[in-house]
Amino acid sequence: MSLHNLLSADSLKQIDREVAKYPAEQSRSAVMSALRIAQVEKQFLTNDLIEAIAIYLHIAPMMAYEVATFYNMFNMKPVGKYKITVCTNLPCALSGGYTSADYLKKKLGIGFNETSADGKFTLKEGECMGACGYAPVMLVNNHSMCNHMTPEAIDKKLAELE
Repeated sequence: MSLHNLLSADSLKQIDREVAKYPAEQSRSAVMSALRIAQVEKQFLTNDLIEAIAIYLHIAPMMAYEVATFYNMFNMKPVGKYKITVCTNLPCALSGGYTSADYLKKKLGIGFNETSADGKFTLKEGECMGACGYAPVMLVNNHSMCNHMTPEAIDKKLAELE
């Protein structure tokens, strides 16, 4: 299937801008950006979408699939409106990462890799987000970093998302 049939003209234009940053023979370097752009529009990546991106970038579909499945920022199945990723790597864990995660699980009524019944929230466990000094941290929809996530801070953030 053609990428033109799967994504909007705006998303294609964004992908073309990313591809233009590299020499023609290095279009594969835009694969992460292309996958991110596609995910912003579609919320998750299907096999057909990944294959179409690969063909568009002139790379083997397996190369794009490897990138999409390696990085936890890419969603390979539907997620809630808000994907909350809690860092549980050692520095965050020592500074309350698991406490924050447990609080979110209880508050949302879901575990890691689950989505709330209303479809609003998906909870993920994440690796280091490079903000150890601000632990515990969580990421909302791969774009918004939240730090010092005490139960009070979590309640405030959830209220903002409602």
